[in-house]
Parts: sequence; structure tokens; C-alpha cells
Amino acid sequence: MQKVLTSLADAVGLIKDGDLVTLGGATFHRAPMEVVREMVRQGRKELILVDREPAIDFDLLIGAGCVAKVRAGMLAFELFGFAPNFRKKSEAGEIITKEGACQPIIAGFRAAAMGLPSLPVKGMLGSDLLEISEIIGSQKPMTDPFTGEPMIAVRAIEPDVAVIHVQKADEYGNARIEGPFYEDVIKAKAAKTVVVTAEEIIPSAEFRRMPEATKLPHFIVDAVVHTPKGAYPCSCFNYYEADYDHIKGYVEATAADRFDQYLDSFVYGRAGA
Repeated sequence: MQKVLTSLADAVGLIKDGDLVTLGGATFHRAPMEVVREMVRQGRKELILVDREPAIDFDLLIGAGCVAKVRAGMLAFELFGFAPNFRKKSEAGEIITKEGACQPIIAGFRAAAMGLPSLPVKGMLGSDLLEISEIIGSQKPMTDPFTGEPMIAVRAIEPDVAVIHVQKADEYGNARIEGPFYEDVIKAKAAKTVVVTAEEIIPSAEFRRMPEATKLPHFIVDAVVHTPKGAYPCSCFNYYEADYDHIKGYVEATAADRFDQYLDSFVYGRAGA
């Protein structure tokens, strides 16, 4: 096995301007926020973001001017409402927004993970999403050859980079996810490049002792970074809860046109976190 333990800056260097990127976790839980902040610091531009249910991770990149297009089932802040920068920039026409719903995005990741060009789904039949979603292969239903039922073909989603935050990894890239996996395993299998950030780096012998706990094997991981509290202000199961006071402050700062001050304080560190 080749060691892939590296620095945060070098790992984020694997993400290029214009890449199709997906991020792990869901809403305010186990999002790879330290990578997001480093992407902003490195000045990434024209990114295409895709996910089922992102939140502050996507919204921070959008607000910082890193994003050209978003494909998501839902991009919202739970009880805080819509993601504020996403809403502002979508309404102003500053980013391209493509609604995909949850089911076809998951199916798209599954198709790429399985090496297939598409997978069939049923849940979008009768929906206007057939006319506006670029994930759908055809606006017209196809016919299942076994049952004759109408189906919709969902095009495979193959991200250039998937970034996944985990609880434990080793220096070779083997990783354990504790608590909900969300779509992180299929995202990693679907992506061309996989970056893992980990709360802890543990000995490889621990993975050999309990191999069934390994959710991301080393051979699909290109870089791993030791990143304690790497999901903050989101939660990381068994390590820390989401900081909803911080998230509320983010929403308030954005609503009051003080997002640049937020970046100075919590991304660039110029104003003191």
C-alpha cells in the first residue's frame, strides 16, 4: 500500500477550477468544512457542485464566489430556511441552478459507482423535473423490458473529486465512518479522485484487526488529511455536535450583507475567530 497522508493544502490542490465536486455528509452533519475553507483560501473558481442535501458547505463556497453551477436535491439550512448565499446568487442569476431531486442524484452516483451509464427510476414520473433536470437522460419515459412499466433513465454522475470527512483513517487512506453513512461510500466509488479528512489517524493494524469496519478502502482514496474538528461547525458523530449558534450567526451575517466579515473571521482568520 502507498501512503497518501498529506497536508490540507496539498490535498485541496487536487481540486481544480471547473471541477465537478461532491462533498460528504448531509446538511449540518459531517460535511468536510475545513476542506471547504481551504478551497476558498486557495481561490477555486467555476466549480460545479452536486449533492443530494448539502447546506453550509455548498453555501460558503457559493458566497465566496467559487461556484458556477449547483445540482442538488435540496440546499437548505434546516430550521433556518433556504441556504442564504445560494438563494441570493440563484435569484440574481449569478450561478446556474439545476434541480435534481434526491432520488435521481443518488441514482446517478450509484450508476457511476457501478460503472454504468445510467440507472432507471420511477419516482419522477409525472413531475415537471423531467423538463428541467439535466440528470435525466430523456424527458420521455422508457419501458421496462420485463414488466412494461414506464421508467426514467438517470445519467451517471461521475464527480472529478469527492471529499469525505470521517472519524478515523490510516496513513494509507483506509477510513471508517461512524454513524450515518449518507451517500458517502457510493460518492467515493463514483468519483475519479477521493480526498478524505479524518478526526484521527490511527495505526493501519487497527484496520487489519477489524476490517469489517472499513467503509472506504485505501485503493479508492487519493489523499488523507489529519483534520481534527474538520467538520465544524457541522457535527461529527461521536466527536461533537453541530454549533447552531455559529450557523445562526452565519445566516444573520449573510442576511445583513456582512458575509465578507464572516470570511475574514472564520475562513481567512484576519479578524479573529
